[in-house]
Amino acid sequence: MITRKRLATGACALLAALTVGLLPSIAAADDGPAATDSAKESPKVEPVLDVSGSMRARDIDGQSRMAAAKQAFNEVLDAVPQEVRLGIRTLGADYPGQDRKRGCKDTRALYPVGPLDRTEAKTAVATLAPTGWTPIGPALLGAAEDLKGGEATKRIVLITDGEDTCAPLDPCEVARDIAAQGIHLVIDTLGLVPDVKTRRQLMCIAEATGGTYTSVHRTEELSGRVRQLVDRAADPVVTPVATEGAGRCADAPRLKPGLYTDRQVFGQHRWYRVDVLPGQELRASVSVSADRAVANDYGVLLRAVTTHGREIVRGQEAGDGRTDVISTGLRYPKKDDEEALGDDTKSAAETVCLQVSNSFSAPPSVKTTPGMPVELAIDVVDGPGSASDVASFGLGRGWWLLGVLVLAGFLGGLIWGWLSRWRFAVWRTH
Repeated sequence: MITRKRLATGACALLAALTVGLLPSIAAADDGPAATDSAKESPKVEPVLDVSGSMRARDIDGQSRMAAAKQAFNEVLDAVPQEVRLGIRTLGADYPGQDRKRGCKDTRALYPVGPLDRTEAKTAVATLAPTGWTPIGPALLGAAEDLKGGEATKRIVLITDGEDTCAPLDPCEVARDIAAQGIHLVIDTLGLVPDVKTRRQLMCIAEATGGTYTSVHRTEELSGRVRQLVDRAADPVVTPVATEGAGRCADAPRLKPGLYTDRQVFGQHRWYRVDVLPGQELRASVSVSADRAVANDYGVLLRAVTTHGREIVRGQEAGDGRTDVISTGLRYPKKDDEEALGDDTKSAAETVCLQVSNSFSAPPSVKTTPGMPVELAIDVVDGPGSASDVASFGLGRGWWLLGVLVLAGFLGGLIWGWLSRWRFAVWRTH
């Protein structure tokens, strides 16, 4: 009995030592680059919320659109990163009458852009009630004024359930004018249970400034998307570069590492070219946005092909209409043949042709032009330096971690078995 206790104690000590030894390594692996320079300006974000009369409609999770928006705002305000300066602007919140001139001026800053007081902001949102018109154009102009100044990233998040009711001040033209000012301001749009006209207008606004459009039908979708956009402002991504793929590889644009945007109609093939040196690895991914009503069951294909037409590798993904974006990617490590050719001779870069294809379809009433938004990410990095660097079954250098976990599981099983036998022996004794 004493021997068993000593064995169990020793096994526990060994397991603890392994765990303690493992933790520093994991912590070191998780340490990322140093935080951004403290002198960098804080990003600015201003959600613009539609409080017009149509927000009374009860078609989001059994509650009104206004109630869903308030619930989403409370969740978003709880999660806003500390470094973000956030403001809130409303449209259609104050004037309930029929005077068009007054109704089209009904926009105001509900909460000023600056350090966030969560309690104060939530209290301000709680007072809102669906009231008046939908002056989207004036609201965007007001939000741009709220965010002006400085070199910080700026983002407007427009949340509405209808198209603008204050033409001829076209909100698309307003968005284009804002983009032309060169103030690095992006407008993202979210449509609450949108109809075709609303969807088209919100897409136009977003595209004018390089923003995104999202259709929302559930409260969870609204809060998740707004939170994602606020987080994106706090950790901005690379600004995409507009490009245009070709109908064949020979005419395709030659891309360098970076982020690119393009348009692709249903069933179209788009070609791009990337140069990869021996010893490098090409990493590419593509996302296609279903920014209009499409039929269920679709797919996206990304292929890496040689200039002679031989397929190197492919990535593909399928969807069933439950998401607005579908993505796939691939990796192609090019072998370093410097040793085979001699130290003084190096191979030239290989041109890899990337083909992006889709299998989207739509009813005849849906326009196929302009094409759907495509985002293509290209990266070329140093390839594996030795056999031990090559990923095995998706684990790569993680094999040692797997081994430690297997050993820990084995020792844990032994300990549990010894303890069970000891408890049984004590039970039989008594």
